[in-house]
Amino acid sequence: MKVGILGYGNLAKGVECAIKQNSDITLSAVFSRRDPSSVKILTDGVPVYSVNEIQAHKDEIDVLIICGGSATDLPKQTPEYAKYFNVIDSFDTHANIPAHYAAVDAAAKENGHIALISAGWDPGMFSLNRLYANCILPEGNDYTFWGKGVSQGHSDAVRRIEGVKNAKQYTIPVDEALRAVRAGENPELTTRQKHTRECFVVAEEGADLAKIENEIKTMPNYFADYDTTVHFISEEEFNENHKGIPHGGFVFRSGVTGWNKENKHIIEYSLKLDSNPEFTGSVIVAYARAINRLHNEGATGCKTVFDIAPAYLSPLSGEELRAHLL
Repeated sequence: MKVGILGYGNLAKGVECAIKQNSDITLSAVFSRRDPSSVKILTDGVPVYSVNEIQAHKDEIDVLIICGGSATDLPKQTPEYAKYFNVIDSFDTHANIPAHYAAVDAAAKENGHIALISAGWDPGMFSLNRLYANCILPEGNDYTFWGKGVSQGHSDAVRRIEGVKNAKQYTIPVDEALRAVRAGENPELTTRQKHTRECFVVAEEGADLAKIENEIKTMPNYFADYDTTVHFISEEEFNENHKGIPHGGFVFRSGVTGWNKENKHIIEYSLKLDSNPEFTGSVIVAYARAINRLHNEGATGCKTVFDIAPAYLSPLSGEELRAHLL
């Protein structure tokens, strides 16, 4: 299976690392909005092309992995490139997933391609665990906590604000909320009671700091519903203390069973990630394999992780899976 990568930031490098660990998948090309001669990738012998040349390579690529940001890139890129390729992205603005799905589905179906949106860990792996737990414990409550860690989508949104040179955003679970959920107290928690957000921003020289801080704290879908702290720091401090991209989180389902609902159960799924983009890239590559298989069976249109049978993710045969993993 041959894949192409569109973009070459942190997520794309994570995808590239994941491809190296999957012997049935080959990286054919990287496409960049930058000057291709300035883009140095990790894989030897793989060409880097200008994004303006991408359509010339549509017959050489089984799946195009689109590594743009959710704020402004993916809403345009994924529907556009679904006209020419089978595509996959990691769109993570939860509130806008239905609209993004509809746009990508229309483009993919019209052109006989398959697409998968919102691959990663949330949305993605966490979504699957919420679904499984809801089906197993139909009477109960869901809780999702993120962090402590760097949110790439939120950091990207901050970096796009005028006057921002660089930025990292950390999502931090509120300890008391975690304790109450684990204890089976079934607390009713607002968005603000579950997480805080902390931003470390390097501003351009002469930038209006108060304006930047206000734009961050009032940004819909990203910060408006949270208690957010903004720190303006030097580039030196940023490079010394905020270069890593760790993340993680927890999905809980607290439910009851029994004729009189006498027994309580808590399902907990957690991730602790040294590298958010490398883990996200690993999820994307597995789902790229799955949609390539589905397309070979004749499937078209947009999919999500909910639509993919687990066996399609694996390079192993059905016989091997039943013998070793079931």
